[in-house]
Amino acid sequence: MSRFKGELYRDPRRGKIAGVCAGLSDYFGMELWLVRILFITAVLLSGGPLFIVVYVACWFILDKKESSHAERKQPEEIPVSVKFKVWQKGEPPRQALFDLKVRLSKLDDRIQNMERYVTSPEFTVSREIDKL
Repeated sequence: MSRFKGELYRDPRRGKIAGVCAGLSDYFGMELWLVRILFITAVLLSGGPLFIVVYVACWFILDKKESSHAERKQPEEIPVSVKFKVWQKGEPPRQALFDLKVRLSKLDDRIQNMERYVTSPEFTVSREIDKL
């Protein structure tokens, strides 16, 4: 699911040290915390110096991301983000389980309908016509 979003910049506004991980998260379309975890894991597993040198090099090589007027909003203008994951909604566990059960039952119904169609004679005839 890597969607490249143009050029690679570092984003010191969202970064902890120099914004290199923030820039990588924007470039690859990943969550910032995941990029940070991957970097720290790489530093710990490789012994450290290689990835730290790469980070410092990126700090000096990459340009800063220019903040547009839309990104410089006042705190009261920032829209409220909608949480999509169950644990982010803040709903009680029973309600979350009920919602998941409803979603899974709808998914089960769709799968059963697809199985019925694929095993039907109509699908076989349609497939044979497409082969002609």
